[in-house]
Parts: sequence; C-alpha cells; structure tokens
Amino acid sequence: MKRTVIMLLVVIMAVAPIAAVFARGAQEDGVQRHAFVFKNTGNPYGEKQMEGFADGIREQGFEPILRAPDVPTAEAQIQIIEQLITQRVASISITGNDFDALEPVLTRARNQGIRVLSADSAVNPASRMTHINQADSEMIGRTLIQAAYDMAGGSGDIAILSATSQASNQNLWIEWMRTELADHPAKYRDLNLVRVAYGDDLRDKSVSETEGLLQSFPNLKVIIAPTTVGIAAAGRVVTDRGLIGQIYVTGLGLPSEMAEYISNGACPYMFLWNPIDVGYLTAFAATSAVDGRISGAAGESFSAGRLGSFEIVAAGDGGTEVLLGAPFRFDPDNIDEWKNVY
Repeated sequence: MKRTVIMLLVVIMAVAPIAAVFARGAQEDGVQRHAFVFKNTGNPYGEKQMEGFADGIREQGFEPILRAPDVPTAEAQIQIIEQLITQRVASISITGNDFDALEPVLTRARNQGIRVLSADSAVNPASRMTHINQADSEMIGRTLIQAAYDMAGGSGDIAILSATSQASNQNLWIEWMRTELADHPAKYRDLNLVRVAYGDDLRDKSVSETEGLLQSFPNLKVIIAPTTVGIAAAGRVVTDRGLIGQIYVTGLGLPSEMAEYISNGACPYMFLWNPIDVGYLTAFAATSAVDGRISGAAGESFSAGRLGSFEIVAAGDGGTEVLLGAPFRFDPDNIDEWKNVY
C-alpha cells in the first residue's frame, strides 16, 4: 500500500509540470504570444497597424499572432477570437467591427486569463481593459468639418462616406462632426450635411457609394471620408469622372494611397496619424497588461519603447483609453516626404 502511494506521488509530480505547460496552450514552448485582430483582410491601414504591433511585440522578445477575417463583421471576428482562446494566447488586442456584439466572446477570453484590449475601433468597456485610441475623437470630428467648410467655401452640400455603420470610432467621429455643426449655427448656416453613406471599408462598395452620392446630390461640394479605404475610393471616382475642382475629398487617408489625389487637387488636404505607431503602442500596452504593470485604470502609465511614456485616461464611453496624439495634416507641401513612409 505504501509503495502504491509513493508510486502515485511520483506519477503526480511527473505529470504536474506537463499539465502546467499544456495549461499555457500556445505557450507550451515558453514563448509568450500576443494576438492582434483587425477588421478585415486587404485593408492597407490595417496591414500597417498590424505591422507596428508585430514590431513592438518582437522588440520585447515575444511572438505576435496577426489575424483578420475576410469580411468586416463581428461574427467573423468572433470565430477568430474563439480560436485564439483555444490557443491560450497571453493577450488579444482587437479593432472591433461592433462595439457590443463581441462582448460575450471577449468576456470568455478574459475569464480564461487572457488580457483583452481594443485599438483604433473600440469595443465596449465591459469587454476590454483599456482602449488604444489614435487621437482625441472630438478633435478629429471637429477638424474634418472645419476642413469641409474651408473646401466648400463656406456653403453647399457635403456628405460623409464612412466605414461600417457599427464601427465605434467612425460613429464617434461623425457624432462630433454633427456637434461641430450644431455648436456654430451661424458659421455653418449655408453648409448642408446631406447624407452619411457606408462603404463597409470595402473598395468596390466605397466606389459605388461615392458614385451614388454624386448621382443623388448634383450640388455636392465635399465628401468627408474618415476611413482610408473610403477616401481613396472617393479620390479615384472624382479623378476618373473629371470632377477635380468641382468636388473635393477630405478625411483620413494613407499618404501612400492619397499622394496622387493630393497632387492633382482632388483632395486639397487630409489627416491621419501613423497606423504603425498605433499598433506599436498597442503592443506595449498589451505586454504591460500581461505582466501586471497596468490594470487599465485611469492614471496608470507605462513605457512604450521608442514612443516614450503614456498615461491611461478616462474615455468618453465610460471606460479608459490611451491617446497616441493629435491628427497630422497632409497637403501638397509635405505629401512627397510621407508617401513612401506609409
């Protein structure tokens, strides 16, 4: 009997380390893995953002996992997240396709000990530790309306070409655009926001939506596209239809994709931040969450490599966020120096 007990103890002791290793799932080889899930494949902005995340994770000696569904839906992202839970990654950072629909699966991930953050397009506060935001949402929304006012000469029809109707970042920027209009009725009395269209961050649909705006509103002067896919599609339509100087495009775009339209006048100027830096900052926030340096509470700070130190602040949705910085203006004077960067 005594010998049997000893043998059982030996077996338990031998199996315990193996069980502990397999409890780490994808980390059984000792490598800590951090996942980033973007909205969809084929999105140049997303590719740059994931590139920055991968660089930041590798710089710290860990392994990145980069995933994106073929279509920009919550359902498609849910499938990916379920796979990542099975792989027992250390963290999941996600650019959400829906603010609320991802909560159940992200809650399951958090209950498994996986640290969850959102980046670029937020998920609701119950689903995340904190959110990595490109810039102040109010500043983005107000700046884009001010740009449209400038390009329209103070009067005329303007329209917005957004991504998906569920994208939290897009919706928040649009809300601030409407607020800017409402806050200054005298200034904007002759500026008419006629429609918000949705191209779903798909090139062909964004082209179709742009053409639909031109057909529906013959007096349209400016299209605001706060999405890199949408602004490039609108620039192409305006250029191909010979409408340069009649209709202007502005919004948020990649310099590499928009250089042609800034040079030919279809887009007098636009704004963005560096998506590589968004991903890179997210990488350091994710590792800081995993090792316990941050819990996601306002007032906490962490180091983000070459970007310096950042503080977590209260977000407008009731959660917290980290702000990368102010949006940067790209115009004919500087586009050539940036078009080969990203």
